[in-house]
Amino acid sequence: MNKKSIRDIDIENKTVFVREDLNVPLDNEGNITDETRIILSLPTIDYLIKNSAKIILASHLGRPKGKFVEKLKMDPVAIALGKHLNKEIKKMDYVISDKVKNEVKDLKSGDILLLENLRFDQREKSNDDNFSRELAELADIYVNDAFGTSHRKHASMVGICKYIPSVMGLLLEKELRTLSSLLKKPKHPFVAILGGSKISDKIGVVRNLLNVVDTVIAGGGMCYTFLKSIGFEIGNSLLEEEMLEYCKQVLDEFKDKGKKFMLPEDVVVAKEFKHDSILKTVNIEEIPEDWLGLDIGSGTIDKYKEEILKAKTILWNGPMGVFEWESFEKGTKEIAYAVIESKAKTVVGGGDTIAAVKKYRVADKISYITTGGGASLKFLEGVKLPAVEALNNK
Repeated sequence: MNKKSIRDIDIENKTVFVREDLNVPLDNEGNITDETRIILSLPTIDYLIKNSAKIILASHLGRPKGKFVEKLKMDPVAIALGKHLNKEIKKMDYVISDKVKNEVKDLKSGDILLLENLRFDQREKSNDDNFSRELAELADIYVNDAFGTSHRKHASMVGICKYIPSVMGLLLEKELRTLSSLLKKPKHPFVAILGGSKISDKIGVVRNLLNVVDTVIAGGGMCYTFLKSIGFEIGNSLLEEEMLEYCKQVLDEFKDKGKKFMLPEDVVVAKEFKHDSILKTVNIEEIPEDWLGLDIGSGTIDKYKEEILKAKTILWNGPMGVFEWESFEKGTKEIAYAVIESKAKTVVGGGDTIAAVKKYRVADKISYITTGGGASLKFLEGVKLPAVEALNNK
């Protein structure tokens, strides 16, 4: 948090290049199905308008792999932004062109120009220096408000910062402050709920949280590698064999520090990985050889809820099971209800976890939902984010 923000600089009548994360989900017809990222970008844009800046907005959308893809144009984003801001958004058909440069020159204070999808240009992801310079030449000041891609070393995230003054937007600032508070001054008991498919995605987070959490609650596919590491047979459940020794070390480290690492006592297992598969609940000692675990069991849910309700701080990243299927959603659903029933400060991250709290209509009762899946995990691992490091210090 020693980085400058837009509050620390004079932006009046300046042309400001704002890198937002407007990578919204689209349906097959190209309609936006969730405007959350657009809504979260508004405070920074409003601040710039009120302080008489000339605004260039830029973002990626989808995965065009450096080529033009008609259905990934930024047009629907421009329409949605205009609706929320009650203001005309001038949408360009290119990222860099003579027409773009001329439109930028004609901007007046409070005007907004939206560039085309940054990832239509293959130089974006390669952090090409010439592309970075071309982007920088459009503006006087650069603002990073895209926390969700701040772990990426791309031209519009890192390279551009070499050429013009570069600061945080309000959303990036809020994300960093919230996640920093979890690592530096959480209220105790601090409970981390970790699920999802792979322990390899979260092992760095687990190791870094060892110093600050009181309890880790494990679920999802990742818990089976932990169970296997301490001698349980897990049938056909998800297993990362190369992580077994690492998981055993982590469990030993938690025990040595006198902290809890809670694993399921019972699980819902299925004959096949299908939404309508034959299923049953078994103790972890009794997982059948050819079955696989797809949710935590009722006994485990009760134990986990008891721990959650005692917490003062909760971090949740990763569902407890295959919550997209009704037969295997109970664990995730009950944990979601327990999280909002607690009196804790609650922070939720990760695409699947956010989808779950929205599905169960509890998102508005979560203290903070982080926009960065991969970025938030990297930050919680203690890894420095390249796009944050590139910004100007105070």
